[in-house]
Amino acid sequence: MFDAKQAAAIAPSNASAYQEAILPKVSRTFALTIPQLPPALRDVVANAYLLCRIADTIEDEPAFSADEKGRYENAFVDAVTGRIDAREFAAQVAPRLSEATSESERELLSRLPLVLEITGTFNPTQHEAIVQCLRVMSEGMHDFQRVVGLQGLDTLRDLDRYCYHVAGVVGEMLTKLLVDFEPELTPQTRTLMRLAISFGQGLQMTNILKDQWEDRSHGVCWLPHDVFARYGVELRDLSAGQQDAHYADAMIELIGIAHSHLCRAVEYTLIVPARHAGFRRFCLWSIGLAVLTLRNLQDRLDFSSGTQVKVSRAAVAQTIGLTRLTDKYDPAVRFLFGAAARKLPLTPLAPEWDVAQPTPAWPWRRASPLKNARSL
Repeated sequence: MFDAKQAAAIAPSNASAYQEAILPKVSRTFALTIPQLPPALRDVVANAYLLCRIADTIEDEPAFSADEKGRYENAFVDAVTGRIDAREFAAQVAPRLSEATSESERELLSRLPLVLEITGTFNPTQHEAIVQCLRVMSEGMHDFQRVVGLQGLDTLRDLDRYCYHVAGVVGEMLTKLLVDFEPELTPQTRTLMRLAISFGQGLQMTNILKDQWEDRSHGVCWLPHDVFARYGVELRDLSAGQQDAHYADAMIELIGIAHSHLCRAVEYTLIVPARHAGFRRFCLWSIGLAVLTLRNLQDRLDFSSGTQVKVSRAAVAQTIGLTRLTDKYDPAVRFLFGAAARKLPLTPLAPEWDVAQPTPAWPWRRASPLKNARSL
């Protein structure tokens, strides 16, 4: 069992040094992209990611019951806002994490007070953006975790809601941080917020498609039942490596939807002034890796493991190199994205994605996403 006291003894005492040291241990992708951000945004985005990762760790911990997860998620937000003592929270929860949670994630939760030392240095806008993200994320994840199973989510709209709560809300938070950093973007806040949700949706859908067999091995499936049912596929009966043409047709539709969202992610990125090339790279590297993953999925629809469609190191290096050459030039960015995604299907999105809604966007996903599911 993980020893929180032992972790505290070996962890760096300096909060900034610890944040820098733990980030690559819990996310190689964000450890790669966050340093591209303007200096004024690096610490706040890294800190926000680590706090989101703690929320995700609590929700994924198999040793916790559904009720315990709900209580711990609420207490976690209270610790972030200072309503309860963060040291007591970490001391209570961290030792209960099982070996199913990685050592780095267990250490991160145990060091929550150190992470919050940096959170406490942010301005009110930054702090509120992070707290609001954690509140929405924690509530949404918990509601979905209570009902998800091998049958998948009922509808594509349920998938939209789920992706919002685990990724779209992060896009909203990043947009608030971006506008606070660059007030020139204030008049475009509404457009940026809408595109940010689509950005998060594209990335999260890509991960769901890639990781579906690993998720299934843990008893969950985030795929939309209604889409697969239209092609005569019962999600509950799927087995890795035994997919048929009907499964492939459903996957092509979903790959096309993810592609459509990533097109919007490019538009989001290009709204950011070219002088902030680092922020553009932060976005474009994630978009590029997602496109390459979708291409791998399309080329190997009979895959049985996420490792089979993982983007190679060489492809990652090529993506980084090409975006460095083009990130300041809008036509070049569009050309590069179009060339990378040219063979991908492009599925039209539902009408609500095209409607500019007043803030907060889309009231249908602001309420508890599965409020009728508690009786299931």
